[in-house]
Amino acid sequence: MFAHEWRGFIPTCYMRVLQLCPVLAFLAILMITPVLLVHILSRVDLRQQTRYLLLANVLFSDLLFVSMNILSACINLAGVLMTEWPCAMLLFLLAVLYSSGVLSITAMVLDTCFAVLAPFRYLAMWPVSRTYVAIAAIWIFSVFLPAAAISMFLWYHSTTPCALHLCSLPLLMVLTVSLFRPLHVSMLLTVTGIIFILLLVLSGYLILYFCTRSSGVWKGETSSRARGTFFIHYLHLFLAFCPLLVLMIELMLCQNSQTMDPKASLWMSLVVCNVLLILPKALAPYLYGLRYRELCNLLFQFFHLNKPTTITPVI
Repeated sequence: MFAHEWRGFIPTCYMRVLQLCPVLAFLAILMITPVLLVHILSRVDLRQQTRYLLLANVLFSDLLFVSMNILSACINLAGVLMTEWPCAMLLFLLAVLYSSGVLSITAMVLDTCFAVLAPFRYLAMWPVSRTYVAIAAIWIFSVFLPAAAISMFLWYHSTTPCALHLCSLPLLMVLTVSLFRPLHVSMLLTVTGIIFILLLVLSGYLILYFCTRSSGVWKGETSSRARGTFFIHYLHLFLAFCPLLVLMIELMLCQNSQTMDPKASLWMSLVVCNVLLILPKALAPYLYGLRYRELCNLLFQFFHLNKPTTITPVI
């Protein structure tokens, strides 16, 4: 009954706002991400820099993730029912693309830390060829991370009499994860693992700050750019950390599903899937596109904007 009448738990105006968020994010990404990707991949000098290759991987993963999310939303709005295999494939692709984006962000942070701590050995110890290997490893690892949860999902639905259902991630989190303990545990372990990785990266960033506090990185003319880069990385990691933290809290609350209100659980799932997961992906191309000088100049030229110039007084 809940599977057929779940839309009645959410007021229509709020439901429309939640459905509008992924659409706005998709339009924001579509307006700028293809321009950045084409520019990075068509420039030989940019393809020789690790940060731009990792950024291109982040933008590519985010673009595909938001596109697949829009496709899933359109299928659900049309009321299309799926069997377990097409639904599992759609959820698997979403999980792979999201994991690739999060791991690529983590790799960008580690690359920045390594470049600051060992600037003279950086190019020798981390050539571009290793960056391609790292990107391939990110995609391979992103495939294995969601595999356990999707396998549990298929196992659960192979034992249930229902052959067709809505392939909605928020709805499946309420109906399936809370009722099937192996799937609940596998998702909780996956989310905990990603959160652990992000916590290690944040801890490394704090250690990096205290190690370089007296080295001149945070002083003089380079201080503003260093602080800006660190702020963007911190903000991006924080936005990637929030939905996983909320999801882990929801999974822990679902352990006692008998006392958990389905309406509250559905609200949490909708906010996580339609807002918190999408927000960092919509902001990433603007944060990094306006941060890096080469990309910033490209964007101002592409959109025919006048870039503000710095006036140096003549003494």
